[in-house]
Amino acid sequence: MKAGASTSVDAMCAEILDAMEQGAALWSADGRCLYLNKRFYSVLEYSTDDVWVGMCREDFFEMALNRGEFSSDWGDQLKSLAGKRSSFTYDRHLPSGRIVATTVRRLEDGRDVVTYTDVTAARKLTAELDAAKQAAEEAEKRSAAALTSEKERQHQVTMVSALGEWLQSCKSLEELYKIVSGHMARLLPGSSGELYIYSNSRDVLDGACCWGDTSLQEHINVDDCWGLRRGRSYTYGAGEVEFECGHVAEQNWQKDFGCYFCIPIVAHGDTVGLLHVKLGQECQPRACTSSCQSLNDKRRFVIQCAEHISLAVANVKLRDELRDQSIRDALTGLFNRRYLIENLRREVARATKNGRPLSLISCDADHFKKLNDNHGHDAGDSVLRAISEVMSHMFDGDEVCCRFGGEEFLILLPDTDRPTALRRAEELRLAVEGHIVRYGNTNLPPVTLSLGVATAPEDGTIPQALISKADVALYRAKAEGRNKVCLADDDSE
Repeated sequence: MKAGASTSVDAMCAEILDAMEQGAALWSADGRCLYLNKRFYSVLEYSTDDVWVGMCREDFFEMALNRGEFSSDWGDQLKSLAGKRSSFTYDRHLPSGRIVATTVRRLEDGRDVVTYTDVTAARKLTAELDAAKQAAEEAEKRSAAALTSEKERQHQVTMVSALGEWLQSCKSLEELYKIVSGHMARLLPGSSGELYIYSNSRDVLDGACCWGDTSLQEHINVDDCWGLRRGRSYTYGAGEVEFECGHVAEQNWQKDFGCYFCIPIVAHGDTVGLLHVKLGQECQPRACTSSCQSLNDKRRFVIQCAEHISLAVANVKLRDELRDQSIRDALTGLFNRRYLIENLRREVARATKNGRPLSLISCDADHFKKLNDNHGHDAGDSVLRAISEVMSHMFDGDEVCCRFGGEEFLILLPDTDRPTALRRAEELRLAVEGHIVRYGNTNLPPVTLSLGVATAPEDGTIPQALISKADVALYRAKAEGRNKVCLADDDSE
């Protein structure tokens, strides 16, 4: 090629390189700058006084390092790569905030061709895309967490609703306690707890039921629970200042084990008991906000359960009170005529089916009208209550004591034959005869009973027939001088 043609080509190459958007440099194998295009200075924000042809590469690296284009560690790494037969790319962060991608390509003769490309907009777009992607991922996580939380909430609502339905179906407190212990173990997996109900005396709370790994105390005092003393739910393990309940300390519970709730059971404005729930070691609310939020959610959930339990306890107690009023005699506390007849029918049918005996004792207070006339009706009521107390003490279990009317009583004795019934009647007669009845500041005259005994199947297998036979025997006892026991006799009619 002619010299003129070569010069023309070099000028054309220089013109092309100067027209490039990228800056370009050529470094010799011994680290000297051989060429710089015009875009080099504008892209890297250098002047011709800063970088020039013939400059040492080490000085160029040192100047870039001082400007903070890359860290010292990355500068050392670049120096180590400069002498290797490989190509590599790295970013320079200029003082103005622009980002320049630097690509080094090694030639066969050891020279390095380096291009400098302004990628600020591309890097910003990439960062925005990464930020948008991260935001989308976080939003997806929050959405999934919200969906999971909503599913858990719906599940809890379903479980609480089921608990309420079961509780409203209870016919007794014993059934209610079984349902509470069974459902609470499912509603709060891994938890443990107890239910306490106020005693009739209202001085202590009696242990009703429990679930999980805990011990049910027979009684706890009101002052031993901060929830009861403060009249609202109490959470231990969530606050900076808190005190352990006395009834929990008595269980040798470890303070570092977890958290617990004490939820007063309130129905119709009256506190009827306490629901105590321990959450276990997985509950550490002081660790992070999310744990505290979870603790608050569980507390609200337990309060919802307590509300259902409180209403159920109140309803069962009210139902028991109404039932007692319908089947109990108001004066003596014994069962009334209606209850005895219902039980007598059932027991007669059972005894007939199983071939077992059944006895009925009819008894009447002797000279009761005379006592009323001489001492007044209040004294007569005292006598009836005294007789009832003796009966309640002597007969229990399936045996039913009833005030049949006035001063007449009936006692139903299932699975009892005639000799045994006769002996029990005699024991009752002697117990009443020896019982002293106080009225005011004086003792009333001795009270005696006349008693008649009838037994199925000997005296019949129809409830009304047994009552009639027992009454006939009772009338005979009165006719024969009172204060004695007579058996039903077919020949007596």
